[in-house]
Amino acid sequence: MSEPLTPEKMAATHAAAFTQSRPWRAAEFASLLDSPLVFAAGDARCFALVRVIADEAELLTIATDPAHQRQGLARSCMADWESAVRERGAAEIFLEVAEDNAPAQALYRACGFAECGRRAGYYRRIGAKAADALLMRKAFR
Repeated sequence: MSEPLTPEKMAATHAAAFTQSRPWRAAEFASLLDSPLVFAAGDARCFALVRVIADEAELLTIATDPAHQRQGLARSCMADWESAVRERGAAEIFLEVAEDNAPAQALYRACGFAECGRRAGYYRRIGAKAADALLMRKAFR
């Protein structure tokens, strides 16, 4: 059985999943979740944080605890939040992913996302060169 999702558990999962960059803190998750435009999908093993404004949705972050990777949780979480944003009236969704994160890119492409832009040096790395962000988009209509 999965654990309920709290900002503290989101922060712990995010920290375990993102070891090359600064993970988000519980207070940051709590602050975002205070907005009626933001919601979380998933559980403490794998979650997504999403914002919907008008007819656009944005995946703010998605994280899978390394102990639970390769079990289909991220793909299931993607389907759950995509269904929720459709119900909220989103016509298209956006996300960004580090250019060196091949597993995430493969997941997003498998879910129907296509590259639509790039932000140079967007992801700062601990002890390494910053990575570009690839912007990806998926339209429902």
